[in-house]
Amino acid sequence: MWRAPSIVIDRYHFKQDREGYLGPLRTHLSIFDVESRKVEVLTSGKFEEETPAWSPDGRLIAFVSNRTSDPDRNEDTNIFVIESRAGAEPRQLTTFAGPDGGRPSWSPDGQYIAYLQGDETRFSAYHQNKLAVVPAGGGQSRILTTALDREVSGPLLWTADSRSLLFVVVDDRSGYVERMAIAGGLVEKLTAGGRVVSNISPRAGGAFVLLTATDSESAEVNALENGSLRRLTHQNDPLLAELQLGTTEEFASKSKDGTEVHGLMVKPPAYTSDRKYPMLLLIHGGPNGQDDHSFSFERQFFAARGYVVISVNYRGSSGRGSAFQKAIYADWGNKEVVDLLGAVDYVVAGGIADPARLGIGGWSYGGILTDYTIATDVRFKAAVSGASSALQLSMYGSDQYVVQYENELGPPWKAKDLWINLSYPFFQADRIKTPTLFLSGDRDFNVPTIGVEQMYQALKSLGVDTQLIIYPGQFHGITMPSYARDRLERYLAWFNKYLMPGKTPLP
Repeated sequence: MWRAPSIVIDRYHFKQDREGYLGPLRTHLSIFDVESRKVEVLTSGKFEEETPAWSPDGRLIAFVSNRTSDPDRNEDTNIFVIESRAGAEPRQLTTFAGPDGGRPSWSPDGQYIAYLQGDETRFSAYHQNKLAVVPAGGGQSRILTTALDREVSGPLLWTADSRSLLFVVVDDRSGYVERMAIAGGLVEKLTAGGRVVSNISPRAGGAFVLLTATDSESAEVNALENGSLRRLTHQNDPLLAELQLGTTEEFASKSKDGTEVHGLMVKPPAYTSDRKYPMLLLIHGGPNGQDDHSFSFERQFFAARGYVVISVNYRGSSGRGSAFQKAIYADWGNKEVVDLLGAVDYVVAGGIADPARLGIGGWSYGGILTDYTIATDVRFKAAVSGASSALQLSMYGSDQYVVQYENELGPPWKAKDLWINLSYPFFQADRIKTPTLFLSGDRDFNVPTIGVEQMYQALKSLGVDTQLIIYPGQFHGITMPSYARDRLERYLAWFNKYLMPGKTPLP
């Protein structure tokens, strides 16, 4: 009778969401000859290679690899080049003791390679990537966006003359395209705020195409020509024409320690200023990410059903600079909660939200912050906490973040008090009065199901209304359409039960 072979594990970093348990296999570079249909192996051994990119003349391949003595214990990736022939030896171009990565981008003349540089390993959860270039033949690399203090994201595109680069900047609630001369001097912002751009690609004649999205328009392909956007696709126009969308507004609130925090508010389509509305605080994950001016089905979904929805870029989020991101380093569930509660106070004080009908929820770090917040403040009448954890001590060895834990917090046997302090939603579960719905995919190795199971069990023991939903065969992200719909319907039913009792459910 056939049985699956046992999994033999001897790696420091031994599990990864979707990939499962990590055995001895590694990713390597090979060349496939289309005409002869033969494969020629270029690299092998204990190291892994990723994001290969051909040089313009096809002679060399640039790639990213961590070739330290134990790659599992750090994020010290670097840019390498190798000749496109069997037996060639890789040549290392960068030396920064942290992540040099992204997809390497060759200048058209083959002289330079552009890439993204992160931060040192201990700040692995708070990287703010910077644009860098290195001579393809070897030499000193240079950071081009030192003065920008904003996240740079790829792909990185060269102008035809090899003098400038185009890239996307992740800014406060927006994303725009910027062009920068590699020699310094010229910096040009090519798209305006109030939208999010991504997936920029070259087009014939020196133009570019990219995806753009706004609060009221889902992502569509646009041409970027002479500094102007020209829409090329209208894939979602028929659907959006049938919908009445809520209005999205920016807001800024002050936290109790004086920090200014930025967010977005979506009001119901029929909103009027003469009444107070039930409010939902929907928290993004990461924490290194942001709520921005892109189309959010979830925010619009709840706004269409009568809720004012707010999303807050708490400290730890991207878009406000490196110091803002790193402010929560080894101090989880503190400043973020202060920022979230400050935003709620702002909306309540403005007469928009009904203080007796406040809901909160999120997924991943958004779910973790939900647990932190309801263990801090009892004002919320309903919560949903997805793919979350509260007893952080139990995550060590059960999830995929061992490098972050040991570099940011230290191992539990050396930092026991810190680990217990960061686990306060579990150890102070008796402070929680908010009815909470917990959800998870049963194959989640990112934030394993044990995280929601423990909090469900704690609230059940305490007599707080709670429910646990497990999605079979799902990883950290819920991808099966029927489960994705089920999740939203359960969110709505749970919030309606406590914030809009008697509200007609979805048909």
